[in-house]
Amino acid sequence: MSLKMGLLGRKLGMTRVFHDDGTSLGCTALEVGPCVVTAQRTPEKHGYVALQLGFEQRSPRHLRLSESKLFEKLKIEGTPAVLREVRLEANDAATKFEVGKVLKADEVFKSGDVVDVVGVTKGKGYQGVMKMHKMAGSVNGHGSHEFFRHGGSIGCRLTPGRVHKGKRMPQHMGNVRCTASDLVVVKIYPEQNVVLVKGPVPGPAHGLVFLKGSSKNVKKYIVPVVQKEVEAKNPMKASKKGQTSG
Repeated sequence: MSLKMGLLGRKLGMTRVFHDDGTSLGCTALEVGPCVVTAQRTPEKHGYVALQLGFEQRSPRHLRLSESKLFEKLKIEGTPAVLREVRLEANDAATKFEVGKVLKADEVFKSGDVVDVVGVTKGKGYQGVMKMHKMAGSVNGHGSHEFFRHGGSIGCRLTPGRVHKGKRMPQHMGNVRCTASDLVVVKIYPEQNVVLVKGPVPGPAHGLVFLKGSSKNVKKYIVPVVQKEVEAKNPMKASKKGQTSG
């Protein structure tokens, strides 16, 4: 598990970033933060160290009385709509992030950071075996009748007399929690709270995502180093030049 700071956000969509050498890079735009620290988890009271972050705001009339009184006691402006916890080191949680502090994207991340993005994939509904498991289907011949997209036989006859667990069959597709790991922060726009991340991110547009420092200590490069092309030499001409000079 990564014990690094993270923030909540929304996926805006995909775009491209063009570099000075003319190369382009596919990126995902994320609206990250601002998030407010609403609570702290301590080993003495809870058994682990974490921060509870609040993101976005909702109407006070949608809150329970206990929740509204809690936010008033903490002197937090607005009522967070989404609450999530992020695990941290004990020293970082106690000294750097007090309750009520507002965190923005440029305060936590910078260009070149390797991050993980957690989101919920797009829901595809209940799908058959051809879309779900990329099966070929049945033969489209004169003898086939209403069996073109079926999965085929699933039984094992008398032994063992049951269907094996894990058999590829029609099921619900998508709408699962997924983590895109080892992505690179390309650029940050502090005024708009927008972070550009290299590559795709799970989830639909405006879907809730959680951006956090990578669990692996890896180093990645956004753009490869441009190498200067060497002029090709004709070996025949080079040999002739050597003969004439000699």
